[in-house]
Amino acid sequence: MDAVLLSRLQFAVAVFFHFIFVPLTLGLSLILAWMETRYVRTGDAFWKKQVQFWGKLFIINFTLGVVTGITLEFQFGTNWSRYSQYVGDIFGSLLAIEATVAFFLESTFLAVWHFGWNRVGKKMHLLSIWLVAIAGNISALWIILANGFMQHPVGYAVNAQAGRAELTSFLDVISNGYAWGMYAHTVLAAWALGGFFVLGVSAWHLLRKSHTEFFRRSFRMVAPYTLILTLLVALAGDLQGKNVAQYQPAKLAALESHWNTTKNAPFYVLALPDEEGEGNFIEALAIPDLLSWISYGDANAEVKGLKDFPKEDRPPVLPTFLSFRVMVALGGLFVLLALWAALSSRKNEPSPVLLKALVWNIPLPYIALMLGWAVAEIGRQPWIVYGLMRTSDAVSPVPAPTIAMSLGAFIAVYSLLGVLDIYLLRKYAIQGPEAREG
Repeated sequence: MDAVLLSRLQFAVAVFFHFIFVPLTLGLSLILAWMETRYVRTGDAFWKKQVQFWGKLFIINFTLGVVTGITLEFQFGTNWSRYSQYVGDIFGSLLAIEATVAFFLESTFLAVWHFGWNRVGKKMHLLSIWLVAIAGNISALWIILANGFMQHPVGYAVNAQAGRAELTSFLDVISNGYAWGMYAHTVLAAWALGGFFVLGVSAWHLLRKSHTEFFRRSFRMVAPYTLILTLLVALAGDLQGKNVAQYQPAKLAALESHWNTTKNAPFYVLALPDEEGEGNFIEALAIPDLLSWISYGDANAEVKGLKDFPKEDRPPVLPTFLSFRVMVALGGLFVLLALWAALSSRKNEPSPVLLKALVWNIPLPYIALMLGWAVAEIGRQPWIVYGLMRTSDAVSPVPAPTIAMSLGAFIAVYSLLGVLDIYLLRKYAIQGPEAREG
């Protein structure tokens, strides 16, 4: 394997391992802030116990997430130095704001919140967790604005003499509609993951008649919230799909394995790409006009096919197609599960089948989110900055064996951290709240 592929694999390993921690941090922080608001407003100590239990899981996840996130940004200097030299004027400013403003705000007030029980007033303590939740989601915004520039570059001009892209409009960069569409879809999905995590852990205890009143009330609280979020994720995904159709038509064609430019393009429920033969092995269950409609909001719209793009400008079709299809299928499953949970949330004894399904569902939102990022990143290839810089031109002049060694080290260390996170979350989730209920 050459340096380009090894560097891409190393970055993918770092991103995917880091993303074990990020969405739960974003999703659980909002639920903690909501629960503590109920405690402060009502004075009911029950909600304080809820905050302390779920907060313990949040702290474990956040701490390990920070460790994996630090090394991620260093790769832009170690593995992708030519990329950093070319677009660092734009990209670097966004990462600097994320690190110096959002992350430090989040970390500072997390310390106040974690160590401040009985040391600061209730309202100050509540403000701290809200600031943690807000800062965490703002941190995600700056990261996605940076990635949004890579997906749809705006607010720059190429300085041919200096041999780099330079920032011309910071406002254009931070108001990039493509990036905001990514942000909405990603953050709503993270919030939904937080909801499914609470539902899954609650379901585990309810199945075993453990702390029943405690987890029945957390189940009731989070189930309708999770349903709303799953529906919003689907809506945000549809809107972002239209952005892809407008700004990255080659990615759209790869998502659907659509080879020939067609008006009134049908959607095939069953398809299997044949990249070498520039077609599909399988095309079945066609829904007339649907691809045109979901892509452009117009059943008569023309959808450009992969054959209209030079082979060297096409993304890898099979991984993009499969990642997208599985992500969408999981999204449909989440809507059904959340609807079932919301309808059952007022029952004293939700169906054991539902409870078992929610327990087994805990890892699936993580998988769906990672598949979404696979779609975004693999589907952008062969560009690291779409239409501006190719991935092959962005890597550092580092020998492939050196990258292979660091890749092996990343996999070993990150695997250890991933196993540790899952072990600790499982241990303390099963332990339940200290005060026994029911």
